[in-house]
Amino acid sequence: MFKRILVANRGEIAVRIIRCCREMDIETVIVYSGADAQSLPVMVANYAVCIGPAKAADSYLNQDAIIETAIKMNCDAIHPGFGFLSENPDFVKKCEENNICFIGPSSEIIRKMGDKQAARKLMIENDIPVVPGSKGIVKTAKEAVEEADRIGYPVLIKASAGGGGKGMRKAFSKDEIVNAFETAKAEAKAAFGNDDMYMEKLILNPRHIEFQILADKQGNTVYLGERDCSIQRNNQKLLEEAPSPFLNDETREKMGHIAVKAAEAAGYYSAGTIEFVVDAEGNFYFIEMNTRIQVEHPVTEEITGIDLIRQQIRIAAGMKTGIEQSDIEIKKHAIECRINAMTPGVINFVHFPGGFGVRVESHIYDGYEVSPYYDSMIAKIIVTGSTRLEAVRRMRRALEELIIEGINTNLEFMHLLTYHPDFIKGSYNTGFWEKNHETIDKWMEEGIKEA
Repeated sequence: MFKRILVANRGEIAVRIIRCCREMDIETVIVYSGADAQSLPVMVANYAVCIGPAKAADSYLNQDAIIETAIKMNCDAIHPGFGFLSENPDFVKKCEENNICFIGPSSEIIRKMGDKQAARKLMIENDIPVVPGSKGIVKTAKEAVEEADRIGYPVLIKASAGGGGKGMRKAFSKDEIVNAFETAKAEAKAAFGNDDMYMEKLILNPRHIEFQILADKQGNTVYLGERDCSIQRNNQKLLEEAPSPFLNDETREKMGHIAVKAAEAAGYYSAGTIEFVVDAEGNFYFIEMNTRIQVEHPVTEEITGIDLIRQQIRIAAGMKTGIEQSDIEIKKHAIECRINAMTPGVINFVHFPGGFGVRVESHIYDGYEVSPYYDSMIAKIIVTGSTRLEAVRRMRRALEELIIEGINTNLEFMHLLTYHPDFIKGSYNTGFWEKNHETIDKWMEEGIKEA
């Protein structure tokens, strides 16, 4: 087992990794930017090393500085968390070349699955259903028009190296396709340094459902149920729950086995996520694989009792998961709400909820300064219940207890969301925000909610 791990991340996921390492008797080194000198990860890690100024490109994305720090601090491994360098095959290759274990899959696997078009081709070769789309990279606006005519509108233009909703545009007619293609291409170039684009048929308002898988280096692969991540704003998830209120047991089992098949086709090991879109008739299609831990991993941990960060570390060290598919038994329901800062600033006071079935993942504290340089998520509230209704009621109670003063957040919006009839019935899809946010905003203005 590793003796010392460098944590190449910040915020709540860095704290989550450090806590897990502490329980495993592994020392931690946190790298941080100048803006994060007073952050919680810096306080709780065994060692902390500043690697650059606030701008992520000069610190958390500075591959050479991170590798040099790992070598200097005698680290056995690097845990990337999510975001930043977690799915960067060039960084993983540097780890491999310097005999530093990357806690995740190999650079080859990440490169293969990170290229969305290559991953799509691999899935087709293994009889895994994918959304109808272009046969390869779409290089020009003229080709985009031709492909869209062939596929049929509406279409979704996507960056092959994309993620997090960047480099993605919808087009509902020929009048929109050229501008959508050029805009997505430019955004992809700026965000990923790669403007290769491809196109898919746009499935209107599907469910976004992902399956958590675990695979060790000995070839043992299992799925740990699914997460429904359909409530999103601009392709950014707001709330996740498990199990999905939409799937029946037959479809769930079928999708789970296909998720395992997809992971095995990629030769995958570590924790990973197979993502699907599901239409109103229950037809499902592979869209991508995330080769890292997900923001929403706690909901899976809560319903299975499996520590995914611990398993990531064990797998990276060459150990077996020791988990068979028959061991996975789900009898609970879990929901996660993401709490985002709407403005930067100093948090004057924070009070987190507690009680039975409530879990909080956060890095903020009284006096903490929320920086404008990084992702806006400042906390995750996770609740578990014996039924979905119990979990919904517990989430309402937990959000009512949460107090964050000094900055604006989406707390009130998330609380009122749990009272919306579509959410209560579980009859939502990826169009929930567009359809309902004005109603919820009105509730906020009037200080009311519907039961």
